[in-house]
Amino acid sequence: MIRRSPAGYLHWIIAAMIALGAIDVLLSGRDLSTLFLDLASGAGSGSRHAITPWLQRLVSVLLMIAVAERIANHIMLHRRMPSALLTAAYVTYWLCTVAATALLSAHPQVSHEYLYTIAIGGAVLLATAAERDRILDTARDALVILLAAGALLIPVNPSLVMDASYTQGLIPGLPRHGGLAPHPVALGMFAQICLLLLQNRPYRNRWLTAGAWILGLGVLFMAQSKTAWIAFFLCSACVLIVRNGAGFWRRMGDPREGAFAVAVCLGIIVVVTLVGALLISGEAGSLADGFLSTDQGAQLMSMTGRDRIWEVAMEEWRASPVFGYGPLLWDDAFRASIGMPNATNAHNQFMDTLARSGTVGAFGLVFYAAVLLVLSIRYAPDTGGLSLALFIALALRSMTEVPLLLLGYGYELFSHLLLLVSIAAAAGLRKPQIATRHSHLYQGAL
Repeated sequence: MIRRSPAGYLHWIIAAMIALGAIDVLLSGRDLSTLFLDLASGAGSGSRHAITPWLQRLVSVLLMIAVAERIANHIMLHRRMPSALLTAAYVTYWLCTVAATALLSAHPQVSHEYLYTIAIGGAVLLATAAERDRILDTARDALVILLAAGALLIPVNPSLVMDASYTQGLIPGLPRHGGLAPHPVALGMFAQICLLLLQNRPYRNRWLTAGAWILGLGVLFMAQSKTAWIAFFLCSACVLIVRNGAGFWRRMGDPREGAFAVAVCLGIIVVVTLVGALLISGEAGSLADGFLSTDQGAQLMSMTGRDRIWEVAMEEWRASPVFGYGPLLWDDAFRASIGMPNATNAHNQFMDTLARSGTVGAFGLVFYAAVLLVLSIRYAPDTGGLSLALFIALALRSMTEVPLLLLGYGYELFSHLLLLVSIAAAAGLRKPQIATRHSHLYQGAL
């Protein structure tokens, strides 16, 4: 079991998670056009294939082998903890939102699945720079394969991967692509993370990189997740600023680069002028009124029905303010009791944690998020901006989903693990020159 190879088995963890979710969808026989209607009516999305639980057990065994190998090697080779602060924050967050919730909440429930995230997270927090590179490359490859498989299924089984009933897109009549993700919003997140990894870990073959970019951008557009579009733009801008920000300001202040500075200033003037003209003319108000009178505008004002879900979450927190409702919040029985069968979570990380784990869990979440923010910024130069970009992606997704939930491993967990491994590996590089040498690996991969 003890190996001195820096590769280890951790890189298979994320690929296994992604593959398990894709196979589950592939064998489900779902009709994506009626998926949300079935869920809203209480019919659910259909039963899982008989082979899926066995595959999940196999993945669980693989995860435990990878975790045991990483921890055993770390101990036997007498390596130091890459980031004691990050490890302490993660353990604190798990204790506040999983252990305390499972044991002390209003509806306690203990399951072996709750131990997976502390084990997996603990192993990832010990990752070396070499393991980081293998993990990021494997995650990139797995996501590219996932996106390609979903695209290839469009002519073969369109009802499985395309939502022909979708009517809220920017292009009328354009079906929404869900691929082999649980739903199109999740696919948008997959495509977004895939493109961020390509940005930081491109293939050595330019044509392969170009093809992966075309595939990722095409899937991101067809998924029609506006949140994913905004997140990808902001995260990509973050990466570019981290990598080129210093050079940009040097060019702006260099007298020999006068044409560049003039072009930037003119661009800013044009944008400001257009925005000002729009506001002064009063068109902005009329456009806003027109939008809010539409179905999409009404959904936006109610956060697509999330205001009702948040009211329920607040009621559960008031009923159990210290440790919350418990792990089973938003399960089938609870959703049936409140008459909201489509409320699979609180659609907001803070609200979900507050209701599920109470004030103790909310404290753990705020503390953990603050540590992630500080360390993501601190190690952004060492990771080529990836740590900060992944943090922003998780923060934006936390507004509408629960990507930091640690009650078992699912499709949301892998982006969280990518952030942890990026920070931990960067923190583990002791000397600046070593960190600089390894950071170049983000710009050229296998």
